[in-house]
Amino acid sequence: MTALTPPDYEAIYLSTKVAMAATALSLPFGIAFAYVMNFTAFRGKLLLEVLINLPLTLPPVVIGYLLLLVLGKNGWIGSFLDQLGIRIIFTWKAAVIARQLSAFPCWSVRCA
Repeated sequence: MTALTPPDYEAIYLSTKVAMAATALSLPFGIAFAYVMNFTAFRGKLLLEVLINLPLTLPPVVIGYLLLLVLGKNGWIGSFLDQLGIRIIFTWKAAVIARQLSAFPCWSVRCA
C-alpha cells in the first residue's frame, strides 16, 4: 500500500469538512420539517413533500446546474451576492450547499 501524499490529505480534509458542515446545517431543519410533516395537518402538505423530495429524483448534474444558475454571477441570488463582494460558486461553501440539497430529504422525510 502506498503512502498518502499531501494532496490526498487535503482531499480527505475537504471531504470531511464539507460532510460535517452539511450535516450540522441540515440536521435542525430536517428535524423541524420531519416534525411538521408527521405531526401536523395542513393544506398543501403533499406539495411541500414533493418539493422536499425533488432533489432525490433529479440527477446530481441537474442539481449542480440549477445551483450554477441560481448562485452564479448572473444568477438570481448570485448577482445580489456579487454586489456584496461574496463569492460562493466553486468554493467549499458551494459544495456544502450542494450536499445539503441532496441530503436534506433524507433528514426530513422517510428515506429507505
